[in-house]
Amino acid sequence: MLLTQVGTRGCIRAVTTALRHSLRVASRDCRITVACSGKHTMAAKTVLIVYAHQSPTSFNSAARKVAEEALKEQGCKVLVSDLYAMDFQASATRKDISGDLKEPENFKYGDEAMAAWQEGRLSKDITEEQRKVEEAELIIFQFPLYWFSVPAIMKGWMDRVLSQGFAFSLQNMYDNGIFKDKKAVLSITTGAMESMFFSDGISGDINVTLWPLQNGVLHFCGFQVLQPQIFWSIAHTPPNIRTVLLDAWRARLKGIWEEKPLSFASCALFDLSFQGGFRLTSEAKEKLSVAPYGITTGQHMGKPLPPNNQTKSENEAAKKISDILT
Repeated sequence: MLLTQVGTRGCIRAVTTALRHSLRVASRDCRITVACSGKHTMAAKTVLIVYAHQSPTSFNSAARKVAEEALKEQGCKVLVSDLYAMDFQASATRKDISGDLKEPENFKYGDEAMAAWQEGRLSKDITEEQRKVEEAELIIFQFPLYWFSVPAIMKGWMDRVLSQGFAFSLQNMYDNGIFKDKKAVLSITTGAMESMFFSDGISGDINVTLWPLQNGVLHFCGFQVLQPQIFWSIAHTPPNIRTVLLDAWRARLKGIWEEKPLSFASCALFDLSFQGGFRLTSEAKEKLSVAPYGITTGQHMGKPLPPNNQTKSENEAAKKISDILT
C-alpha cells in the first residue's frame, strides 16, 4: 500500500500531507485550555478511549470507566468511542468514499482513501473518529484479546480511521511518524493465565503477540507506545482481586503522562531507500554485532529476543542496546 505513493503524484501528495499535518498541529497548539492538576502545571490534556466490548457489565467496561474517572479527576477531557454501541462499520469498502474514484476500473482502497481524505470525501463516521484522534494526546485501546489480536470491530476502526495520508505515509512512519507527539497504550484482558504467555508457555512469548499491534500499527503511525496494561485470565479472577487490579490501573493513570515509552528501533539505523531495501545500515550492523540480544522483538537479527521489549518501558536489554549505539 505504501509503495503506491511513489509515482508522478508522489511529491504533490507528500507536500499536501505535510501541510495538512502542520495545520492540525497549529490548530491544536492554538486551543485555549484550562489547567490540569498533576505534579506540575500543564495544559489540559485530551484522551480518547477506543473501547470494544459488547457488555456494559464486563470487566472491560469497568476498566474503561475507571480510566474515564481517573483522567477526568486530573482535569482531562475524555472522549470515548464505544464501538459496539456505535455499531461501527468494521469493513473497509467503497462506501467509505464519496464521489468519483481515481481508478474505478481497479479499486485500491489505500490510494482512494488517501485521495478522499485529502479532498474531504471520506464517510462521516471515519472523519468523526479522525477528529477525535487529532484532538487526543493519549489514546487508550480497551479490549479483550481475540485470537491473539483485537476484536474485528477494533481492527476495522484501525483499518478505516488510521488511513493513508492521515495517519502515515512513506515519508512519515515509525519514529518520524505523523503522530509522534501522541501517546498510545493497549489495555487488554485475556482468557489465559500469564504463564501461558511466557517464552516457554504454550501460547508463546507475549512480546511476540504484541509486536504486530504495538509496532506494526501504533509505532508505525508514530505513536509513543506505553507499556501495555494486561489483566490476565480475568474470567477466572475473583471479585476482590478484580477490585485490586482496577485500583492499580487507576493509580497508574495518575502518572501516565510521565511514563517513558517502549523501546523501538530508530529509523536512523536503517537505509531508508528502495536500493537499500529499508534494512539496517552496515554501520548499525557492525555496532550491534556485539549485542547479546536483537534490537527489538521484530529486529532480532537472528539473536535471542530482548526480554520484555514489548511489555516494559525500562528494561536491561533496552539499556544495553542504547549503550552500544551511543
